[in-house]
Amino acid sequence: MQNTHLTTKGIYSTPIQVSSTFIFLFLLFGVILIKTGVGQFFNDLAYALTGRFTGGQAKAAVVASLMQGMVSGSSVANTVGSGSFTIPMMKKAGYKPEFAAATEASASTGGQIMPPIMGAAAFIMAMYTETPYSFVMLAAIIPALLYFSGVFLGVHFESKKLGIVGVPKSELPSLKRLLIKRGYLILPLVVIFYTLLSGRTPMRAALIAILVSFIVGLFQRETRLTPKKLIKAFEEGARTALPVIAACGSAGIIVGVVVQTGLGSRIANGVIALGSGMIIPTLFFTMVASLILGMGLPTTANYIVTASMAAPALVLGLDVPVLAAHMFVFYFGIVADITPPVSLAAYAGAGLARANPFKTGLTAFKLATAAYIIPYIFVIHPELILIGAESSSLTLSVITALLGMVGISSSMIGYFARKALWWERWLLFAGGMSLIIPNLYVSLAGFIVLVSIYIVQIRRPKDEQKDTGLTAAQ
Repeated sequence: MQNTHLTTKGIYSTPIQVSSTFIFLFLLFGVILIKTGVGQFFNDLAYALTGRFTGGQAKAAVVASLMQGMVSGSSVANTVGSGSFTIPMMKKAGYKPEFAAATEASASTGGQIMPPIMGAAAFIMAMYTETPYSFVMLAAIIPALLYFSGVFLGVHFESKKLGIVGVPKSELPSLKRLLIKRGYLILPLVVIFYTLLSGRTPMRAALIAILVSFIVGLFQRETRLTPKKLIKAFEEGARTALPVIAACGSAGIIVGVVVQTGLGSRIANGVIALGSGMIIPTLFFTMVASLILGMGLPTTANYIVTASMAAPALVLGLDVPVLAAHMFVFYFGIVADITPPVSLAAYAGAGLARANPFKTGLTAFKLATAAYIIPYIFVIHPELILIGAESSSLTLSVITALLGMVGISSSMIGYFARKALWWERWLLFAGGMSLIIPNLYVSLAGFIVLVSIYIVQIRRPKDEQKDTGLTAAQ
């Protein structure tokens, strides 16, 4: 018992140390950045970029959540913050309340895997894996872009199916004027990227970024941080950090017990035994463990526990690269926020949209299907997280993976060039999966499948389309 609170093997272990340094500073940076008006700037920029296209309201919500997630690192907070603005816009455009809430929830959840800040657990991962945070940040870029591509494509196909057009250009903010007037607000993010990639410590990067945020806030009266506003920002930063610190302390106790009793090695051996030494079954059971823990624990605590219990099964039993194993459990701890039955981000979005929470969770699960596939791919082929990657093979893998997202998203929504029949949906899913796998011949077969279905659908007269095969999943 004494070991849990009198030594560095329990409450005062690595998680609490990281939360009191890196995590707190980055959370404070996010709060100060929002206070300078960057949140509204991201919303306006998203609408200026995507608003005029098919389903522009929902696409703008995805882009805005992507950009806000870069600095907030919290799925529920991001859903509530940007959702209060984007969800009513989507409902007004003609989307069902469940779809509007699910779009915001799935996009906001992706903020925890979007550099530069990601979720708070990413800093702990850097310590656990003894990997510089700058490399963790770079490794997360491609999977994050694939995730958001999947959500964006799902929104696109749903919009095409419903016939929802974009916003008239006259009603959108001017991109040129927006960048000239408020483009400087993105400078703190540029600074933090540059500082991290130049080899500086995360603490120094956060401090410099906070200083730059304060300076850019001085340019306009409404974003200027007066002494009163600055004290309020410090207070809000502390309040934001408190749940994370509490979760880290509690998880530290669990990890201490797991390590000192040998329970962690027993669970890892159990997962290996269940998987019979085969990589896919072992990954599946590890995923299940991460999702179950993620339904009841905050993301940070979830990662700390699964990193001690589940990740060793992949590293010791299957020789998976350490970073790939930890990224795997990190991902599934995050997507637990949109995985039914306990999908916290989806429930938060449903509350704003006045939608059915469970249906919202199912729709978010459908939109974010990529998040349940990508981790398997980067464990089997670590070049997607820049481990042993060559530029030529990496470029091909990214292009085919993006095409794979097209197939999978259209399959889940039930629309490609036309409404998809049941057998077309299955083929689209199979083709999309084949494209994601980084193998030239398998990807080529998947590409042929997608092109064939596209040709079949565009030759099918619109008035002969049937709803056959369109399931309740739509």
